Amino acid sequence: MTPEAGRITSQELRSHQWYGTDGLRSFSHRARTRQLGYLPEEHLGKPVIAILNTWSDINPCHVHLRDRAQAVKRGVWQAGGFPLEFPVSTLSETFQKPTPMLYRNMLAMETEELLRSYPVDGAVLLGGCDKSTPALLMGAASVDLPAVFVPAGPMLPGHWRNEVLGSGTDMWKYWDDKRAGLIGDCEMAELESGLARSPGHCMTMGTASTLTAAAEALGVTVPGASSIPAVDSGHDRMAAQSGLAIVELVWRQRKLSDILTAQAYEDAVATVLALGGSTNAVIHLIAMAGRSGIKLTLDDFDRIARTVPVLANLRPGGKYLMEDFHFAGGLPGFLARLTDVLHLDRPTVAHDTLREQLDGALVHNSDVIRERDNPLADEGGVAVLRGNLCPDGAVIKHIAAEPHLLRHTGPAVVFDDYQEMQRTINDPAAALTPDHVLVLRNAGPKGGPGMPEYGMLPIPDYLLKQGVRDMVRLSDARMSGTSYGACVLHIAPESHVGGPLALVRTGDLITLDVEARLLHLDVPEEELSRRRAEWTPPANRYERGYGALYQDQITQADTGCDFAFLARPGEVPDPYAG
Repeated sequence: MTPEAGRITSQELRSHQWYGTDGLRSFSHRARTRQLGYLPEEHLGKPVIAILNTWSDINPCHVHLRDRAQAVKRGVWQAGGFPLEFPVSTLSETFQKPTPMLYRNMLAMETEELLRSYPVDGAVLLGGCDKSTPALLMGAASVDLPAVFVPAGPMLPGHWRNEVLGSGTDMWKYWDDKRAGLIGDCEMAELESGLARSPGHCMTMGTASTLTAAAEALGVTVPGASSIPAVDSGHDRMAAQSGLAIVELVWRQRKLSDILTAQAYEDAVATVLALGGSTNAVIHLIAMAGRSGIKLTLDDFDRIARTVPVLANLRPGGKYLMEDFHFAGGLPGFLARLTDVLHLDRPTVAHDTLREQLDGALVHNSDVIRERDNPLADEGGVAVLRGNLCPDGAVIKHIAAEPHLLRHTGPAVVFDDYQEMQRTINDPAAALTPDHVLVLRNAGPKGGPGMPEYGMLPIPDYLLKQGVRDMVRLSDARMSGTSYGACVLHIAPESHVGGPLALVRTGDLITLDVEARLLHLDVPEEELSRRRAEWTPPANRYERGYGALYQDQITQADTGCDFAFLARPGEVPDPYAG
């Protein structure tokens, strides 16, 4: 059979190795497919599409994805493909301890090995909660099949009395109000039922919305997918459209490597920064780019940040929520206001060029998606810091901090771990003032373990009662993308491996200067050398299991916290299906 121009034949499908030959193994594969209840006409000669589903009963962000998988199947069948659903690890940001970041690379490995080892021609990846988006795309990029990402979508806006609530962001706000004595248990009980009203991930510009927007900017979703509310009927239609799209991608053999180019990653960085997105995107995009064989660095983020304004007026740095963003034009409308900094001639999963994809995109509310001459901030929302306290870099989401703290010098108050901080932060004997710099260490990739979201250190109760709502806080941890404040994060190298953060002592002066991109420990080098000689490495936390693999292989924040053996280049052969 002669293929159409630019399209492969059924004999060139990867799944043909399993199903289409005359050998014993192929006979066995066909027989076992009959055992599953499928007719030959349903699957032979058709693209086999894996639907990787991160649904779980304990993941509220993904609890609707069981239904969305059915919509994806509907689209695959309509396009003449054969869908097969695979359950994969669910990374519930809310419930998984010590942190789902510990398990991001496990889902990435599972994704890679599942797609490599089964008779799969293409994949639809269902995720959205913070770590699932990068994990699925990291694994899929390592296999390099055609793939489409289906974002879980944001939940509905929260409500309490006469206020519209943003998940995460308003949790932090009202919890501080409770600690300050401004509201009580009755109000908190009401807030429990109003903060998160539906399936879907956080509807602020937290990590989930940031990463799904980055996926759309990369070109691996259908247009507009990242902002559709999870329970909107449009979300079902988007899932079906993704099923249609993946079959066409398989026939055209448009692989992820054709989509995930260096230009695509630059555009994703610009998108994240112009959205005022989560600091977590820095780690994840660096790791994702690494799996695509592309070197993305902290310096790239800082360089691009100086070229793009913040145009999304979204919490925690702005006013609105994701449903407002969606109906204001979503990411297509948003990107239409950034075309001068984007690479418009690269392909996406839905169009031959991003230019074609954005043609006709409109913005319907210029307070939600700002005009270029009326930005929320003149520069991108994340700054990269350097200095003797973070020789390999640190980050701060400065648009979510009180402006007076963006240039600050104050004495350090050091906590050796998160539990110590919880025990002692409210001790009046510490006599903390708003000028102090709170320092948390041993919360990084190895020390956390898993780099938990401890970076928004709590302000002492007695200062909250005085009206203090922000202080300079430093750590080698991460923080939730829904958080806010003058929090310096991802300090690298981390303290657990002997980074300068391990040498800080209470009373040392620390200078933060965001405009100068500086984080400096005001201690003479001779004294730091003496402290370094006295420092003793802490014991490893794990003696066996996945944790032992993690602590042996995890890289630092500035290089994406991938596993060294997964991040390095090298060929992996396709299995012999014989």
